[in-house]
Amino acid sequence: MKRVVITGLGPLTPIGMGAEAFAEAQRAGRSGIGPITRFDASPISCRIAGEVKDDYLQFLDAREARRVDRYVQYALAAAALAVRDSGMTEEELRGERTGTLVGSGIGGMETFEAQAKVFFERGAGRISPMFIPMMIANMASGHVAMRYGATGPSSTVVTACATGSGALGEAMRYIQLGEADVMLAGGSEAAVTPMAIGGFANMKAVSTRNDEPHRASRPFSASRDGFVLGEGAGIVVLEELEHARARGARIYAELLGYGVSADAHHVTMPAPEGRGAQVAMRMALRSAGVNPEEVGYVNAHGTSTPANDLAETQAIKSVFGAHARELMVSSTKSMTGHLLGAAGAIEAIATAQALADGVIPPTINLDDPDPELDLDYVPHEAREARVKVAMSNSFAFGGQNAVLVMRTFEG
Repeated sequence: MKRVVITGLGPLTPIGMGAEAFAEAQRAGRSGIGPITRFDASPISCRIAGEVKDDYLQFLDAREARRVDRYVQYALAAAALAVRDSGMTEEELRGERTGTLVGSGIGGMETFEAQAKVFFERGAGRISPMFIPMMIANMASGHVAMRYGATGPSSTVVTACATGSGALGEAMRYIQLGEADVMLAGGSEAAVTPMAIGGFANMKAVSTRNDEPHRASRPFSASRDGFVLGEGAGIVVLEELEHARARGARIYAELLGYGVSADAHHVTMPAPEGRGAQVAMRMALRSAGVNPEEVGYVNAHGTSTPANDLAETQAIKSVFGAHARELMVSSTKSMTGHLLGAAGAIEAIATAQALADGVIPPTINLDDPDPELDLDYVPHEAREARVKVAMSNSFAFGGQNAVLVMRTFEG
């Protein structure tokens, strides 16, 4: 099968927009969590989130922005960042050898809430004719394809918090099979809305550490009390190796393996001992053709929830055996919050940057490690370390798991 490399990074996150700003924020251990400003969250027990602070609308014209939901706005901005970072021109992307695979865990939540209010207050006759095309979850992929004239494979992954990783893995397969030379792939989410925050709060899934938001996302900590919702998008340019070589592209990393599985256990709780996660991790390693001992870094799903962090640690120990003690494991959600359908994509970007730059991002806020969680979680500060092979984990409600394996590019 054909080899697949990562040649463009487009992160739009609560800690920075664009590859350089995102990497710098990780190295600094900067938190992007703060009080919610998008709406009045005072009636809700959780009043904090990771909001996008940068001027992403610079990548859209005013008419375009009005006709799409915020999650599509984020995707278009992230795609523009990734394309710019790759050095490719729009003309080079045009045509049937370029595809798009951009997912969202929820889709147009903000549009849904706004139009539901219109329906209940003013009746069905006043619903916007753009309601459906603004809300549905495939529109990020569709709009990215339209922007670049990419008429190749186009699809959407919707697997909750595993969406971003699933999108990259499925896009990789298109290139491996020779059905595309280039794929714009990733995830986008804009779920910092009253109903989404309220729903997660009522199910006791999110942190209520409202008085110290920058310390609220604390994976692997004994005092963790839930995840912190984030928003944004991550799009990458995946490219067939010879196509990338022919144009002299900068290569961040080679995407080697992809594993997916189902817990088949519970709607929100992971399977005991992370059994479903173990299946996806082993599948990703087999797909990549690497042994567990070759992996040096795991970008953990690391949500800061009691159940996930324990199950993931148990899964890592089971898959890697004694080598688990040698691994560096960190959760960038400690800085960004949990971007749901975009999480896996921005974490894949962080993993590719760790391989390319030799800097492992930290797990911040790990002040009181849970004694049951005893791996090297790279606490507090980024660490300089050259790693050849890395893994990025994503696990989702519904028990759907997606894992990516990548390595430093070696000719």
